[in-house]
Amino acid sequence: MLSTSTRLDVAGIPAATVAEMSEIDQLAVASFGISLPQMMELAGLALARTAAEIRETLEDARLTVLVGPGNNGGGGLVAARHIANRGARVRVILARPVAQLTALPRERVATLVEMRIPVCVSPWDLADGELDAELRGSDLIVDALLGYSARGPARGEIAQLIPRVIASGTPVLSLDLPSGIDPDGGEDSGEDSGDNDGVMIDAAATMAVALPKRGIAVAAGRRRAGSIYLADIGLPAELYRRVGIELADPFAGGPVVRLA
Repeated sequence: MLSTSTRLDVAGIPAATVAEMSEIDQLAVASFGISLPQMMELAGLALARTAAEIRETLEDARLTVLVGPGNNGGGGLVAARHIANRGARVRVILARPVAQLTALPRERVATLVEMRIPVCVSPWDLADGELDAELRGSDLIVDALLGYSARGPARGEIAQLIPRVIASGTPVLSLDLPSGIDPDGGEDSGEDSGDNDGVMIDAAATMAVALPKRGIAVAAGRRRAGSIYLADIGLPAELYRRVGIELADPFAGGPVVRLA
């Protein structure tokens, strides 16, 4: 049950904590028969639509999609396919080798390879200078590195990528949350991670999925989220009611709505 004490508000839409969003996702799969691949496909399609809105057109635009190892990264891979179908020049940069991705993202990498979309792994396939040039030369960076289940500050390869994204000066569209921020508190969790502590993306825009996460509704994360969009991934009103949420047709105007 969604606790009213943790409800926050972005343009009239309640924000969800990690625990609450996990309950929603589990209920979607276990009781409503809405599969993870289905939700991933809809999230990726909505992300491509949001990129098109930000850019006004994707034709001949140059986009770099940064992909983490989990399902958030899978949404980015789906978005890369749709972005390419809209005439953009797309390059996908994986934060980890394909073998280290979870099953659903691995399947979506295979699709991109068949489409001849360039897919490489940082830092193995790109020298630092090549990576920096790629990021600076992009019209938009799509950040699909870390999702709402990430705990603690960014680490490893992802923590190495984020400062380069920031230094590039290129606008960033983040999926669900700007990578590196705490999904509940907005800033990093304060856990000890050495030099990587506090590495967080400042996004030009963030597209949340299903519900905005608490981390981009509180002040600490709100300033890093940029413009906030919300994507419909097909979860019915009855599902939200079962966890104590009443939503008044937030997607009546379309599958992606701007909240702030």
